[in-house]
Amino acid sequence: MEFTRQFPMKGGMGETSYANNSLLQRKVISMTKPITEAAITAFFSTIAAAMPASLTIADLGCSCGPNTLFAVSEIISIMIDLCNAKKHKLPEFQVFLNDLPGNDFNTLFSSFLPRFQEKLSEQMKSQYGASAALACFFNGVPGSFCGRLFAQESLHFIHSSYSLHWLSQVPRGLEENKGNISMSRSSPPSVLRAYYEQFQRDFSTFLECRGQELVMGGRMVLTLLGRRSDNPSSEEYRQFWELLAIDLNEMVTEGLIEKEKLDSFNVPYYPPSPKEVRREVEKQGSFSIDCLEVFEVNRDVFETDFDPNVVSEEAANKMVGCLRAIAEPLLVNRFGEEIINEVFKRFRAKLGNCLSKEKIALVNIIISLKKIT
Repeated sequence: MEFTRQFPMKGGMGETSYANNSLLQRKVISMTKPITEAAITAFFSTIAAAMPASLTIADLGCSCGPNTLFAVSEIISIMIDLCNAKKHKLPEFQVFLNDLPGNDFNTLFSSFLPRFQEKLSEQMKSQYGASAALACFFNGVPGSFCGRLFAQESLHFIHSSYSLHWLSQVPRGLEENKGNISMSRSSPPSVLRAYYEQFQRDFSTFLECRGQELVMGGRMVLTLLGRRSDNPSSEEYRQFWELLAIDLNEMVTEGLIEKEKLDSFNVPYYPPSPKEVRREVEKQGSFSIDCLEVFEVNRDVFETDFDPNVVSEEAANKMVGCLRAIAEPLLVNRFGEEIINEVFKRFRAKLGNCLSKEKIALVNIIISLKKIT
């Protein structure tokens, strides 16, 4: 499977689009703001004597929706506040929004960007007076971040949230993973090893490329889904994909999906442990680690009135919507569009039952890095 062509998030503004089903990702951006702020503050302390006329920011794996510009807004606001606190003249901002070529850049630039720019202008005037203005230039950058995207030493700050757990391709050597669609409790050791080795290749290449693109002392903050355990066969991250695999196997039994198609279908997804992330950073050598933390996100993200003793319809429906916006393009590509509604109808029923019996928490890893070589 050629990942760069076949796996953008679901575009548009429809009910099942990523733009309307990315509440989880927005919550994670908010939760990680203190670490982002610390990274930007540390960077500003190194350039205090020579503030550049232009600051360049890249958001890698930006997708399409309000979260894209929410992350950028947070970063720019932090930089503006630091400039004002240090009595620096505001620089111009160059913002690069990157995702796969199939990403819905049209909706991003036609629907979300104009509203963002208008809001940013109003914010500047309300805080700094009617004559206040901010020069902020936006560029779309289609392409895989598992390769070079920008000129050498052209970026000051890189942000990426909920992208790096996706692999550049389905690993080779998964023939024995039949009946599963990702790493599972029944996956043989060879499958777990293939997934890990693909993650090593991808993350090492990502670090090497970003090391070439960042200025010396530039910062990078990355957030990705992961696991606490060093054991790749642990069960802490697999609930959603295993439930989806059960649905697909049921549909094979009922003749709704071809068995051969399911047997050769695997998701290019690997949630690393903190130790695995640290090991690749230290081995690659371009960055020092300022911060590496693990945190959880629970189902309360999806509920307006959270009650830990009651599983609401709202939470279950929003969790299904979140996974569907992510997984639907992969499933459509392999099995066709006609089975999608049935897949997620079944998934919704199983998820509701699962939520009533156990806590489901998503483990996240955030790492803040400084370019040192």
